[in-house]
Amino acid sequence: MEPPAHRAVPEHAGDRDAATGGAPETHDARQRLLLAGLRLFALRGYAQTSTRELAEAAHVNVAAISYYFGDKAGLYRAAFFEPLGCTPGENLTRCSDPAASLDDAIRGFYAGFLEPLKQGDVSRLCMKLRFRELLEPTGLWDEELARGIQPMHDALLVVLCRHFGLAAPDADLQRLAVALAGLGVHMHVGRDVTDRVAPGLMDGAAAVDIWAERLAMFGHAMVQAEVRRRGGVPAGQAQP
Repeated sequence: MEPPAHRAVPEHAGDRDAATGGAPETHDARQRLLLAGLRLFALRGYAQTSTRELAEAAHVNVAAISYYFGDKAGLYRAAFFEPLGCTPGENLTRCSDPAASLDDAIRGFYAGFLEPLKQGDVSRLCMKLRFRELLEPTGLWDEELARGIQPMHDALLVVLCRHFGLAAPDADLQRLAVALAGLGVHMHVGRDVTDRVAPGLMDGAAAVDIWAERLAMFGHAMVQAEVRRRGGVPAGQAQP
């Protein structure tokens, strides 16, 4: 929740610039709170993290939490959703353009899926926070399913139905959509494992871009395998 423009920043809400002694750097204070919340909530959970601990970790006054986020629940919500970067709507746009070919849609799907990995440790903490949310639910996981995961799954099904010439997805198309998404999910969930068994393959933004291209290629092969299993797509139905 962004602070209203007419409200003054509370005293000590942000640290003063040590070099210049200038005004509180309010944007920096909010960002420090966001990252401190992400780390502490991921490691300790919502209930076991106090507002005082959050403020101390971010080097701000406790009042800054209510100023920038309303309360601890608001900070938790921001830490859960904001660090991942692009919004669900932006991700949907990448793969739901009716004029896009199947290959373009799949490339857009994986590009959006893997983009958060470029944030390094932040993306790891985001995944840990989601594991924590599954174990100690606050309701945000259900919201993520409703506003992000389900719409992306449905958009992928629309693309696949168009490619296969189906009016509605059948069970095998649902399986294919889940399998395609699974390639991207593993890049997040299995990051620590990948770093151990194949060191260096995920180091840096360029490596993430290569993975996105390779997953698009692997995903296309999965689609073609389903085409062959069905005996081929009816003439005129497949995207070029």
